[in-house]
Amino acid sequence: MGATAIQTKGLGKRYGSFWALENCDIVVPEGSVSALVGPNGAGKSTLLKLLVGLSRASTGEGTVLGKAPEQHEDFLSEIGYLAQEIPLYKSLNTRDHAKMGRHLNKRWDEAFITKRLDELGIPLDRPVGKLSGGQRAQVALTLALAKKPKLLLLDEPVAALDPLARHDFLSSLTQAVADGGLTVIMSSHLLADLERVSDHVIVLAAGKTQLCEDIETVLGEHKLLVGPREHAAKLDGVNIIHETHSAKQSTLLVRVTKGAKVPPHWQQHEPNIEEIILAYMGQAKEGGAA
Repeated sequence: MGATAIQTKGLGKRYGSFWALENCDIVVPEGSVSALVGPNGAGKSTLLKLLVGLSRASTGEGTVLGKAPEQHEDFLSEIGYLAQEIPLYKSLNTRDHAKMGRHLNKRWDEAFITKRLDELGIPLDRPVGKLSGGQRAQVALTLALAKKPKLLLLDEPVAALDPLARHDFLSSLTQAVADGGLTVIMSSHLLADLERVSDHVIVLAAGKTQLCEDIETVLGEHKLLVGPREHAAKLDGVNIIHETHSAKQSTLLVRVTKGAKVPPHWQQHEPNIEEIILAYMGQAKEGGAA
Protein backbone atom coordinates (compact mmCIF):
# COMPACT_ATOMS: atom_id res chain seq x y z
CA MET A 1 0.00 0.00 0.00
CA GLY A 2 1.21 3.51 -0.80
CA ALA A 3 0.58 6.72 1.14
CA THR A 4 -2.55 7.00 3.27
CA ALA A 5 -5.10 9.74 2.61
CA ILE A 6 -7.45 8.97 5.51
CA GLN A 7 -7.07 6.95 8.70
CA THR A 8 -9.48 6.66 11.62
CA LYS A 9 -9.24 4.70 14.85
CA GLY A 10 -12.20 4.13 17.14
CA LEU A 11 -14.02 7.05 15.55
CA GLY A 12 -17.53 7.53 16.89
CA LYS A 13 -20.35 10.07 16.98
CA ARG A 14 -23.09 10.00 19.60
CA TYR A 15 -26.30 11.99 19.75
CA GLY A 16 -27.61 11.59 23.28
CA SER A 17 -27.79 7.84 23.87
CA PHE A 18 -27.78 7.02 20.13
CA TRP A 19 -24.55 6.14 18.35
CA ALA A 20 -24.72 7.25 14.71
CA LEU A 21 -21.19 5.88 14.22
CA GLU A 22 -19.18 3.69 16.56
CA ASN A 23 -15.64 2.26 16.62
CA CYS A 24 -15.02 3.18 12.99
CA ASP A 25 -11.58 2.06 11.82
CA ILE A 26 -10.72 2.79 8.19
CA VAL A 27 -7.60 3.29 6.11
CA VAL A 28 -8.03 4.87 2.68
CA PRO A 29 -5.06 4.79 0.29
CA GLU A 30 -4.05 7.95 -1.50
CA GLY A 31 -5.24 8.01 -5.12
CA SER A 32 -8.00 5.46 -4.56
CA VAL A 33 -11.71 5.69 -5.32
CA SER A 34 -13.53 4.25 -2.30
CA ALA A 35 -17.13 3.10 -2.44
CA LEU A 36 -18.78 3.91 0.90
CA VAL A 37 -21.80 1.64 1.20
CA GLY A 38 -24.32 0.57 3.80
CA PRO A 39 -28.03 0.67 4.59
CA ASN A 40 -29.88 3.81 5.66
CA GLY A 41 -28.75 4.85 9.11
CA ALA A 42 -25.44 3.01 8.85
CA GLY A 43 -23.42 6.18 9.53
CA LYS A 44 -22.21 7.03 6.01
CA SER A 45 -23.18 10.71 6.07
CA THR A 46 -21.98 10.98 9.66
CA LEU A 47 -18.55 9.66 8.69
CA LEU A 48 -18.23 12.08 5.77
CA LYS A 49 -19.20 15.04 7.96
CA LEU A 50 -16.60 14.00 10.54
CA LEU A 51 -13.92 13.71 7.85
CA VAL A 52 -14.65 17.18 6.46
CA GLY A 53 -14.84 18.77 9.91
CA LEU A 54 -18.56 19.61 9.81
CA SER A 55 -19.09 17.49 12.92
CA ARG A 56 -16.89 16.73 15.92
CA ALA A 57 -16.24 13.16 17.00
CA SER A 58 -17.50 11.92 20.35
CA THR A 59 -14.77 9.29 20.58
CA GLY A 60 -11.70 8.18 18.67
CA GLU A 61 -9.55 10.07 16.25
CA GLY A 62 -8.92 10.54 12.56
CA THR A 63 -6.49 12.15 10.16
CA VAL A 64 -7.29 13.45 6.70
CA LEU A 65 -4.32 14.22 4.44
CA GLY A 66 -2.17 14.11 7.56
CA LYS A 67 -4.28 16.62 9.52
CA ALA A 68 -7.07 16.48 12.07
CA PRO A 69 -10.36 17.56 10.42
CA GLU A 70 -11.37 21.13 11.22
CA GLN A 71 -13.26 24.05 9.72
CA HIS A 72 -10.13 25.98 8.83
CA GLU A 73 -9.00 27.37 5.48
CA ASP A 74 -5.70 25.47 5.46
CA PHE A 75 -7.55 22.15 5.88
CA LEU A 76 -10.59 22.87 3.73
CA SER A 77 -8.58 24.17 0.79
CA GLU A 78 -7.56 20.58 -0.01
CA ILE A 79 -11.03 19.04 0.48
CA GLY A 80 -13.93 18.96 -1.93
CA TYR A 81 -17.28 18.01 -0.39
CA LEU A 82 -20.53 17.47 -2.26
CA ALA A 83 -23.54 16.91 -0.02
CA GLN A 84 -26.51 14.80 -1.04
CA GLU A 85 -28.76 17.84 -1.51
CA ILE A 86 -26.43 19.31 -4.23
CA PRO A 87 -25.99 22.68 -2.47
CA LEU A 88 -26.43 25.26 -5.24
CA TYR A 89 -28.32 28.57 -5.25
CA LYS A 90 -31.19 27.92 -7.65
CA SER A 91 -31.64 31.57 -8.67
CA LEU A 92 -27.95 32.01 -9.55
CA ASN A 93 -26.32 30.80 -12.74
CA THR A 94 -23.05 28.90 -12.98
CA ARG A 95 -21.02 32.05 -13.67
CA ASP A 96 -22.33 33.52 -10.40
CA HIS A 97 -21.27 30.38 -8.53
CA ALA A 98 -17.85 30.50 -10.20
CA LYS A 99 -17.35 34.11 -9.09
CA MET A 100 -18.12 33.18 -5.49
CA GLY A 101 -15.72 30.28 -5.68
CA ARG A 102 -12.96 32.59 -6.89
CA HIS A 103 -13.17 34.59 -3.66
CA LEU A 104 -13.39 31.56 -1.38
CA ASN A 105 -10.68 29.22 -2.69
CA LYS A 106 -6.92 29.53 -3.02
CA ARG A 107 -6.41 27.39 -6.13
CA TRP A 108 -9.63 28.20 -8.01
CA ASP A 109 -9.57 27.29 -11.71
CA GLU A 110 -12.36 29.27 -13.37
CA ALA A 111 -11.13 28.40 -16.87
CA PHE A 112 -11.65 24.71 -16.00
CA ILE A 113 -15.31 25.39 -15.20
CA THR A 114 -15.95 27.16 -18.50
CA LYS A 115 -14.16 24.52 -20.55
CA ARG A 116 -15.73 21.52 -18.83
CA LEU A 117 -19.32 22.74 -18.86
CA ASP A 118 -18.97 23.87 -22.47
CA GLU A 119 -17.86 20.32 -23.37
CA LEU A 120 -20.92 18.98 -21.52
CA GLY A 121 -23.23 21.42 -23.28
CA ILE A 122 -24.37 23.04 -20.01
CA PRO A 123 -25.10 26.79 -20.30
CA LEU A 124 -23.28 29.02 -17.84
CA ASP A 125 -25.84 31.83 -17.95
CA ARG A 126 -28.96 29.82 -17.04
CA PRO A 127 -30.13 29.75 -13.39
CA VAL A 128 -29.16 26.35 -11.98
CA GLY A 129 -32.73 25.87 -10.76
CA LYS A 130 -33.78 25.62 -14.42
CA LEU A 131 -31.20 22.95 -15.27
CA SER A 132 -32.00 19.24 -15.25
CA GLY A 133 -31.02 17.10 -12.26
CA GLY A 134 -28.13 15.61 -14.18
CA GLN A 135 -26.89 19.03 -15.26
CA ARG A 136 -27.06 20.37 -11.70
CA ALA A 137 -25.05 17.38 -10.48
CA GLN A 138 -22.42 18.05 -13.16
CA VAL A 139 -22.25 21.74 -12.21
CA ALA A 140 -21.78 20.81 -8.54
CA LEU A 141 -19.05 18.28 -9.41
CA THR A 142 -17.33 20.83 -11.65
CA LEU A 143 -17.33 23.46 -8.90
CA ALA A 144 -15.96 20.91 -6.41
CA LEU A 145 -13.16 19.98 -8.81
CA ALA A 146 -12.37 23.61 -9.67
CA LYS A 147 -10.85 24.16 -6.24
CA LYS A 148 -8.24 21.50 -7.17
CA PRO A 149 -8.78 19.33 -4.08
CA LYS A 150 -6.60 16.42 -3.06
CA LEU A 151 -9.62 14.66 -1.53
CA LEU A 152 -13.20 14.60 -2.82
CA LEU A 153 -16.03 13.42 -0.56
CA LEU A 154 -19.34 12.68 -2.29
CA ASP A 155 -22.51 11.91 -0.33
CA GLU A 156 -25.06 10.11 -2.55
CA PRO A 157 -24.32 12.36 -5.55
CA VAL A 158 -26.23 10.23 -8.08
CA ALA A 159 -29.16 9.12 -5.92
CA ALA A 160 -31.78 11.20 -7.74
CA LEU A 161 -30.38 10.89 -11.26
CA ASP A 162 -31.70 8.79 -14.13
CA PRO A 163 -29.44 6.00 -15.51
CA LEU A 164 -27.97 8.14 -18.34
CA ALA A 165 -27.24 11.07 -16.02
CA ARG A 166 -25.62 8.67 -13.51
CA HIS A 167 -23.46 7.21 -16.27
CA ASP A 168 -22.34 10.66 -17.42
CA PHE A 169 -21.59 11.78 -13.85
CA LEU A 170 -19.53 8.67 -13.06
CA SER A 171 -17.66 8.97 -16.37
CA SER A 172 -16.76 12.54 -15.45
CA LEU A 173 -15.56 11.40 -12.04
CA THR A 174 -13.44 8.65 -13.58
CA GLN A 175 -11.78 11.19 -15.88
CA ALA A 176 -11.04 13.52 -12.96
CA VAL A 177 -9.35 10.70 -11.05
CA ALA A 178 -7.40 9.64 -14.15
CA ASP A 179 -5.98 13.15 -14.39
CA GLY A 180 -4.10 12.32 -11.16
CA GLY A 181 -3.62 13.59 -7.62
CA LEU A 182 -7.18 12.96 -6.40
CA THR A 183 -8.56 10.59 -3.75
CA VAL A 184 -12.33 10.00 -3.72
CA ILE A 185 -14.82 8.58 -1.24
CA MET A 186 -18.30 8.21 -2.72
CA SER A 187 -21.33 7.12 -0.75
CA SER A 188 -24.15 5.41 -2.64
CA HIS A 189 -26.80 2.69 -2.47
CA LEU A 190 -26.27 1.88 -6.16
CA LEU A 191 -23.70 -0.90 -5.89
CA ALA A 192 -23.49 -1.64 -9.61
CA ASP A 193 -22.58 1.99 -10.36
CA LEU A 194 -19.92 2.06 -7.66
CA GLU A 195 -18.35 -1.17 -8.90
CA ARG A 196 -17.61 0.50 -12.24
CA VAL A 197 -15.51 3.31 -10.78
CA SER A 198 -14.15 2.08 -7.43
CA ASP A 199 -11.00 0.18 -6.48
CA HIS A 200 -11.57 0.26 -2.71
CA VAL A 201 -14.62 -0.43 -0.57
CA ILE A 202 -15.82 0.64 2.88
CA VAL A 203 -18.89 -1.14 4.25
CA LEU A 204 -20.72 0.37 7.21
CA ALA A 205 -23.63 -1.37 8.90
CA ALA A 206 -25.15 -1.03 12.35
CA GLY A 207 -22.98 2.08 12.79
CA LYS A 208 -19.73 0.10 12.55
CA THR A 209 -17.08 -0.76 9.97
CA GLN A 210 -17.73 -4.19 8.46
CA LEU A 211 -15.16 -4.05 5.67
CA CYS A 212 -12.48 -1.62 4.48
CA GLU A 213 -10.18 -3.03 1.83
CA ASP A 214 -8.99 -3.06 -1.74
CA ILE A 215 -11.72 -4.52 -3.96
CA GLU A 216 -9.30 -6.83 -5.77
CA THR A 217 -8.23 -8.34 -2.44
CA VAL A 218 -11.83 -8.71 -1.30
CA LEU A 219 -12.80 -10.52 -4.50
CA GLY A 220 -9.76 -12.79 -4.32
CA GLU A 221 -10.35 -13.94 -0.73
CA HIS A 222 -14.10 -14.59 -0.82
CA LYS A 223 -15.75 -17.70 -2.21
CA LEU A 224 -19.30 -18.93 -2.60
CA LEU A 225 -19.43 -22.57 -1.50
CA VAL A 226 -22.23 -25.02 -2.25
CA GLY A 227 -22.20 -28.46 -0.69
CA PRO A 228 -23.82 -31.04 1.61
CA ARG A 229 -25.33 -29.52 4.73
CA GLU A 230 -23.73 -32.03 7.07
CA HIS A 231 -20.25 -30.72 6.13
CA ALA A 232 -21.02 -27.05 6.80
CA ALA A 233 -19.70 -27.18 10.37
CA LYS A 234 -16.46 -28.93 9.37
CA LEU A 235 -14.75 -26.19 7.41
CA ASP A 236 -11.35 -25.09 8.72
CA GLY A 237 -9.52 -21.92 7.76
CA VAL A 238 -12.60 -20.08 6.53
CA ASN A 239 -14.72 -17.34 8.05
CA ILE A 240 -18.40 -17.80 7.22
CA ILE A 241 -19.89 -14.40 6.39
CA HIS A 242 -23.36 -15.56 5.35
CA GLU A 243 -25.06 -18.91 5.09
CA THR A 244 -28.32 -20.37 3.84
CA HIS A 245 -29.47 -23.96 4.21
CA SER A 246 -32.01 -26.29 2.67
CA ALA A 247 -32.78 -29.81 3.91
CA LYS A 248 -29.69 -31.29 2.26
CA GLN A 249 -27.61 -28.42 0.92
CA SER A 250 -25.74 -25.42 2.30
CA THR A 251 -24.68 -22.27 0.48
CA LEU A 252 -21.95 -20.30 2.22
CA LEU A 253 -20.29 -16.98 1.46
CA VAL A 254 -16.89 -17.36 3.10
CA ARG A 255 -13.59 -15.58 3.45
CA VAL A 256 -10.71 -18.02 3.01
CA THR A 257 -7.63 -17.43 5.15
CA LYS A 258 -4.20 -17.63 3.58
CA GLY A 259 -3.09 -21.23 3.00
CA ALA A 260 -6.50 -22.74 3.77
CA LYS A 261 -7.87 -25.39 1.43
CA VAL A 262 -11.54 -26.00 0.77
CA PRO A 263 -12.46 -29.75 0.69
CA PRO A 264 -13.21 -31.05 -2.83
CA HIS A 265 -16.86 -31.94 -2.08
CA TRP A 266 -17.64 -28.20 -1.98
CA GLN A 267 -18.43 -26.51 -5.28
CA GLN A 268 -16.61 -23.17 -5.44
CA HIS A 269 -17.94 -20.07 -7.20
CA GLU A 270 -16.58 -16.55 -7.52
CA PRO A 271 -18.98 -14.04 -5.91
CA ASN A 272 -19.22 -10.51 -7.27
CA ILE A 273 -18.59 -7.47 -5.09
CA GLU A 274 -22.33 -6.80 -4.69
CA GLU A 275 -22.92 -10.28 -3.26
CA ILE A 276 -20.04 -9.81 -0.83
CA ILE A 277 -21.19 -6.37 0.33
CA LEU A 278 -24.76 -7.56 0.87
CA ALA A 279 -23.46 -10.53 2.89
CA TYR A 280 -21.53 -8.23 5.25
CA MET A 281 -24.53 -5.96 5.61
CA GLY A 282 -26.70 -8.99 6.39
CA GLN A 283 -24.16 -10.25 8.91
CA ALA A 284 -24.34 -6.95 10.79
CA LYS A 285 -28.14 -7.02 10.76
CA GLU A 286 -28.09 -10.52 12.23
CA GLY A 287 -25.67 -9.45 14.95
CA GLY A 288 -22.49 -10.86 13.39
CA ALA A 289 -19.06 -9.55 14.29
CA ALA A 290 -17.80 -6.48 12.56
